Amino acid sequence: MNDDEPGADLEALKAEHRRLDERIRALSAEHGPDQLEIARLKRNKLRLKDQIQRISAGNIPDIIA
Repeated sequence: MNDDEPGADLEALKAEHRRLDERIRALSAEHGPDQLEIARLKRNKLRLKDQIQRISAGNIPDIIA
């Protein structure tokens, strides 16, 4: 297995998370924002955050103190 793959996947997920955050901010700034669209984007953003945390947690080796 290539060690670069999890890092590349992690960076792609973080970039998508940032893109969703920017989109949510842009929609929220509009007059009469589409609340359903914002809610959908927020759910996707949370899903990505969970994936990022799972990958990050898997990259940390278990250390026996």
